[in-house]
Amino acid sequence: MNSDPEPVLPEEPFVAAPRQLSPLDQKILQHFPGLVVRKDLTNGLKQNAVVPTYVLEYLLGQHCATEDNDVIKSGLESVQRILAKHYVHRSQAPLVRSTIKEKGRHKVIDKLTVDLNDKGGFYEASFTNLGLKKVPVADDFVRRFPKLLVGGIWCIADLTYEVAEDPKASPWQIDSLKPIQVASIDQEAYLKARAEFTTEEWMDVLMQSMGFNPQHFERRAKLLTLMRLVPYCERNYNLLELGPKGTGKSHIYAEFSPHGMLISGSEVTSAKLFVNNASNKPGLVEFWDTICFDEFAGKDKKVDKGIVDIMKNYMANRSFSRGVVQMTAEASMVFMGNTKKSVAYMLKHSHFFEPLPDKYIDSAFLDRIHAYNPGWEVSPIRHELFTDGYGFVVDYIAEVLKQLRTEDFTGAYKKHFEIRSEISTRDQTGFEKTFSGLMKILYPDNRATRDEVEEILAFAMESRRRVREHILRIDDTFKRYDFTYGPLGGGPSVTVLTPEEIQYPQFAGPRLQPTPEPSALDGAADQPAARPPAPLPPPQEHAPPGPPADQPSPGHLVVPENTRGWSYRRLFANHLKGASRITISDPYIRHFYQVKNAMEFVQMVYDLVHEGDEVAVHLITQCEPETRSRQEENLNQMATSFTGSRIDFTWEYDPNPNFHARSISTDTGWKISIDRGLDCFQRYETGAFSAEQAIQEARLTRRTEVTYLKL
Repeated sequence: MNSDPEPVLPEEPFVAAPRQLSPLDQKILQHFPGLVVRKDLTNGLKQNAVVPTYVLEYLLGQHCATEDNDVIKSGLESVQRILAKHYVHRSQAPLVRSTIKEKGRHKVIDKLTVDLNDKGGFYEASFTNLGLKKVPVADDFVRRFPKLLVGGIWCIADLTYEVAEDPKASPWQIDSLKPIQVASIDQEAYLKARAEFTTEEWMDVLMQSMGFNPQHFERRAKLLTLMRLVPYCERNYNLLELGPKGTGKSHIYAEFSPHGMLISGSEVTSAKLFVNNASNKPGLVEFWDTICFDEFAGKDKKVDKGIVDIMKNYMANRSFSRGVVQMTAEASMVFMGNTKKSVAYMLKHSHFFEPLPDKYIDSAFLDRIHAYNPGWEVSPIRHELFTDGYGFVVDYIAEVLKQLRTEDFTGAYKKHFEIRSEISTRDQTGFEKTFSGLMKILYPDNRATRDEVEEILAFAMESRRRVREHILRIDDTFKRYDFTYGPLGGGPSVTVLTPEEIQYPQFAGPRLQPTPEPSALDGAADQPAARPPAPLPPPQEHAPPGPPADQPSPGHLVVPENTRGWSYRRLFANHLKGASRITISDPYIRHFYQVKNAMEFVQMVYDLVHEGDEVAVHLITQCEPETRSRQEENLNQMATSFTGSRIDFTWEYDPNPNFHARSISTDTGWKISIDRGLDCFQRYETGAFSAEQAIQEARLTRRTEVTYLKL
């Protein structure tokens, strides 16, 4: 008799490196014991097992939900043994089947799908990796876990083998079946624990739960990422996100929750999605909380116009037809796709829906989209963006979000604010559902402050405005109006604009008109008198005007967070021309990337200097003891590299310990105050063939305020 199949162990088993707990990790472990896991453990194991994240974290949560490094090490070994012994690799399927036959019984971890045998009146299961089909499954399992019928679910199944007297009967039997998911959720305990975290801490907890290192994300970038969770906690929510490749758009819908279904490509039938009229088999919308259409963009996609019409009705009314019977469902729809054109190009020449298949560029369909998440603002996934900190076991937070679907926060802003512009019912429904979802995610106890409510309201209105503005570009029968709100009971009104409208005012608007090419220095153009999207601190009624592009003048400029198209030349060149001496005062030119920023600034000045002239650039900065040696080496190398050129670069340390203000001053009387100094770009992909490395305009920005003063 054969023993168990030889475990399929990785060539180099994953070993977790010991690490010091951050204050946030300690807090998570304190308030959510047994419900969190170190996310680097998940990433490490994912290299060796092709199973969903929630399967791994279900096991890790049972064995490694601790801060004890020894227990983690032992738990990791246990999880790896379980996966090696019970997870079915396709290449090992014949051996596993033989083992079950010889032993008579064996537990397997596999994905099961179930179908009804119409003639026999019983259910049959198929094992994805094990390769078994038509295995009888008890009706009770199907009643308890109906998602077995649509798409399938990962389970731990106890399989037996016994040759039946009837040669037509299957020798395979399922004795027990357990979906890999958290058993129960204590919602009150969740809300009570949430109250122990500040908003910033809670955002970081959620980011770590999604697998990301929050230290590499600005506030707005976190909101854009958390927006992807809204379909899980908001019923019948329709989200569109288009952006560059490699930004992790579909990750959340493929790996985060057992309640989400990812469909690759936009090619899906109405029978699969809604109902099969021939067999009366329910479609995906009846069994899943969220359905994500990945790779939705693409002009070459084959689209059935009939399904577009059915989806329009479902997305608007939650209903669809099954023959002569109207049925309802609660599944949210998410549409993810890639864009190849820049934001400025789409604004100038077309619209933001341009990458979609032609049959979906239908104003009635697009008007059902509640929010357009700007995927071009999300950084491409890099190794450093992943966290090694603690976050929720994904199935736990997925169950919490599922329970929150029954809550309604759409009117939570009305105790502080009122909508002051004429808007359609669909627009109001759109931003209110986005607002409700983000409130559930960030403030599930509904205890947000007035400023926090305003931040979410403005962000939600911006997300719907993006939909509305670009529908106006393809259908002039839609009415144009602003998205304006104000304090309840009186006070200044605030008009919400999208970042791209603020950044490219010459291209914004519903009608495409020929416009002159922008100059290299038009970053100093006047800003619209409107509130930038979701900034912190709270909004002001008017954004101060910036200095004009053609001639330097005093003014104030705000670089929005998470935008592209900005450079040192655009921000500073107009006010540096004609100077023979430029002084940079920035105490934070210390680390390699900060010295590199200074190098790029001096290079920009070099390009402004005419051949035969010379400009002196002097840097005043400070140091940290642990990095001083490397800092001095970098700055001295920089000074040497410009020797004999148009630039005379020098530097010194400022001994004043209270030196914090950052500015650029010239001998022509200009002083440019910069709240972030030269550090106005987010971290970006480096390398010889990286556009971000070579071109500043290709990088995402951090929110930066620049003030131009004439002394």
